[in-house]
Amino acid sequence: MSARGDAAGDENRPVGKTPDPIEEYQKDFEAAEKKIAGEIDPGIRAVVVAVCVLVLLLSFTLPHAGSANGWDVLVYSPSAVDEHIKLPSRVFVWLALVFGGVFSILALVTRRWVLAWIAAAGTAVSVVFGMLAIWSRQTLPLSDHAAGPGFGLILGWITVMVLTFHWIKVVWSRTAMQLAAEEERRQAADENPERPDWTV
Repeated sequence: MSARGDAAGDENRPVGKTPDPIEEYQKDFEAAEKKIAGEIDPGIRAVVVAVCVLVLLLSFTLPHAGSANGWDVLVYSPSAVDEHIKLPSRVFVWLALVFGGVFSILALVTRRWVLAWIAAAGTAVSVVFGMLAIWSRQTLPLSDHAAGPGFGLILGWITVMVLTFHWIKVVWSRTAMQLAAEEERRQAADENPERPDWTV
């Protein structure tokens, strides 16, 4: 009776390949690999970026132009109005704060590649507006009787340049690693087309 039951059980079992536990582990490894591919590892650059963020915030407390500091320019206070602060300066301090400050901190805390890319792009744009802000302070009409670029503006501009350089290096190194990992997965998919989980 027992022998017949075992035989019947064997006949009722689905015929096919026995699941390989290695493949199950491989799927977990691939999921972990894709997660890591979206993260950054700035290494020592994290310290440099953190210091630059502190310096950038410090520059906001220093004179941007005359008696107006960076925070005055940010909110366009009466001091900024008296100093005839132009649009490039206002755009620069907002870009520097949002991308050089907020997104840099978020990228360091979360280590997400996309946030690092946004920080790199935003600080790159702020470098351009920082240059325009300095230029606008040097080309004021004589009738405005306003001061030239202050130490805070120049320090903030140099700081966002340093931030841009380091974020570009971080993003570029991670992008190269992502491309290499994707190429390996494509090669594996070509060698074993029956594995749909290889696809990117």
